[in-house]
Amino acid sequence: MAYFWFKAFHLIGVVVWFAGLFYLVRLFVYHAEASQEPEPAQTILKNQYQIMEKRLYHIITMPGMVVTVAMAIGLLSTEPEVLKSGWMHIKLAFVVALLAYHFYCGRLMKQLEAGECNWSGQQFRALNEAPTILLLVIVMLAVFKNSFPTDISAWLVFGLIIVMAASIQLYAKKRRLDKERRLAAEAQAEQEMTGQSA
Repeated sequence: MAYFWFKAFHLIGVVVWFAGLFYLVRLFVYHAEASQEPEPAQTILKNQYQIMEKRLYHIITMPGMVVTVAMAIGLLSTEPEVLKSGWMHIKLAFVVALLAYHFYCGRLMKQLEAGECNWSGQQFRALNEAPTILLLVIVMLAVFKNSFPTDISAWLVFGLIIVMAASIQLYAKKRRLDKERRLAAEAQAEQEMTGQSA
């Protein structure tokens, strides 16, 4: 019975943890892009994003990570023989990479707060794809174990993820270019109005 309790709360922890990781880096995107805003909007936005990032990291993301890891340890204690499996070693390696990503995000959050982070919104968007790939591999390993799919369907799923990630990047670039064009058109219209009134 303990196994099912550990598994239930492990899954709940995973959902909470990933929700926090996905949204945290999205806030980093907005935080970085706030630098392009004029004052006082820039300061107001950056202060607001700092508050949101801290609360998200410490109240949602960190507890989700702790619950996930604690319940995983509980699960392994009920089935210690699974630690001898090759798929579990690979899965744990990806979990360690995810933990490194988690704490790296905490470091980036502090750098953004101190004004020491030079990452662009586009770079943060790319970083935000990492947990998606880690989640995919970890879940596939947990489900398929030693019979990890390497056939054409697995490659199609992988290709679909790459296409989705590229589409997100292209959409973000289009939005940025549209905004730049709009601002340039507004500036030109303002210059023309100033020239006419002179």
